[in-house]
Formats: sequence, structure tokens, C-alpha cells
Amino acid sequence: MSHDLPPLNALRAFEATARLGSVSQAAEQLHVTHGAVSRQLKVLEEHLGVSLFVKDGRGLKLTDAGVRLRDASNDAFERLRAVCAELTQGGADAPFVLGCSGSLLARWLIPRLGRLNADLPDLRLHLSAGEGDLDPRRPGLDALLVFAEPPWPADMQVYELASERIGPVMSPRFAGYEQLRRQPPAALLDQALLQTTSRPQAWPSWARQNGLDAQALKFGQGFEHLYYLLEAAVAGLGVAIAPEPLVAEDLRAGRLVAPWGFGETSGQLALWLPKRAADGRARQLAQWLRNELRQAT
Repeated sequence: MSHDLPPLNALRAFEATARLGSVSQAAEQLHVTHGAVSRQLKVLEEHLGVSLFVKDGRGLKLTDAGVRLRDASNDAFERLRAVCAELTQGGADAPFVLGCSGSLLARWLIPRLGRLNADLPDLRLHLSAGEGDLDPRRPGLDALLVFAEPPWPADMQVYELASERIGPVMSPRFAGYEQLRRQPPAALLDQALLQTTSRPQAWPSWARQNGLDAQALKFGQGFEHLYYLLEAAVAGLGVAIAPEPLVAEDLRAGRLVAPWGFGETSGQLALWLPKRAADGRARQLAQWLRNELRQAT
């Protein structure tokens, strides 16, 4: 008895016969003769060393072994049909749906969207915003652009784009701006810092990077999402903590300043997509994003 897979044609003949309950109907569906299907069934039984059908009047009945193989082959061929249908329907005309946080979308991706569409016209990028609820494993999403820390999920293909760099930012409109901007990082321990519940680890991580006691941090106004936190900082409400790419335009325009610079965390801005859904467009998008991030620094 061989432990190799049987010939694919023999499995196709069996799957069709078991599903349709008829050699003649299987032959018609597979566009071959009745005799060709019968021969493939005999090849399969010889390969496995078991009987898969027994005669039942003028028809055929599955043996116990046949039932087991029918259930397994039905599932396998249905999955193959589904994937082939997706590929056939998808192809170059299907949009590439990218999920990312609202803050990343509004503050970094949308300002570059015109250039991205011009550089990758065949991508047909569609964007889906969310906060912690986006998962490329679910239908409707091809990939996810996210700040995250390794190790990466085993079922994901991950394109690492850039190391995450975070730092405190504030507006020249902030009441304590003139005095605070000349002080060392430790001066922030006396401030009621703006915070976001979507990134609670950001301020403690920054404090540890700068040799400060994270337990000594004081927090003021909180915001549900990073986007609102940064809008509050631009409005002069206090000092916020932010990933560098999301405030780069504000820094250039003078709406925000970063007196203490930015430091790398253990996180990465990365593009995630399921390994089962390998897509050459994702590789193109990842390279474009890398180049864009490199030019922005």
C-alpha cells in the first residue's frame, strides 16, 4: 500500500461519482467516457488497497472506506473550487482592500493616496478604517497596515516596513510651551499628559527609554483613539505621545513640535496578510510603503 497521494484524475473521478451517485453522471460532468471513470475508480482502489464501492442493484453504494474518502474529498475539492472561484473572479479587476486605524488613515495614508494611486494604478486600493477590530483573516479584507510588536502570528505573512518611533509632541499654542520646550524629558513628569486608551503602553515605553520611572507619569485628558489625541495636541490642550509618521506633516507645518525627539520601540509598522491569500499586489504595496516611509525620514 502506498502512502503517496493517489493520481489526481482518479480522485476527481471518485469525488464526482460519490457526489453524484452515478458513474455515468460523473463521466458527463468530467467530459470523459463511462469507461474512463470506471478505470480511474479501479486505479484508485488498487492504489489504496480497499474497495470504495459495492454494487447495489443497478447502481453503486459506498463502502465505509468510500464514505470516509467521500467526506474528505468533498471538503478538499470544495475548498479548491472556492479558491479558484475567488482567483477567477478576483484577478486584476478586484480591489485590494486594506485595513488600518483611523489615525493612520487620516494622518498618513490619505495625504499620500493620490501618489499611491498614480504609482500603483492596477492596485485599485480600497481602504477600511477601524480601531483594533480589523482582522485580515475575515472575508472582505485583503491586508492590514498596523503598528504592532513581534512575534508575528504564524498564519500571517508580514512585511516589516519601518521601526516604530514615538515621541512627545505639543503645539506652540500650548500654555506651557515656552517654558517646557527647553527642559529635559524629566520635566514631563510634572505634566498632566494627554493619553489614549488605544495605546496605553506608549507613555510608559517612552519613559523607560529615557530612564524615567513610568510609575511617576501623571495623566490628564484621555481620548478613545489616537486621532483625537493628536487633534487635542494640535489644539494646544497638552503634551501627547505619537508615532513619528503620524505627526510628520504637523511638525513640518509648525503645528506641533517634538523638543525631545523620537525613539525606537520594539514595534514595527507592518503589512499583514494571511499566508493562504498570497497576493503579488501586497508585495508591490509593501515596497511602495517602505519607499514612502524612507523618504519621509
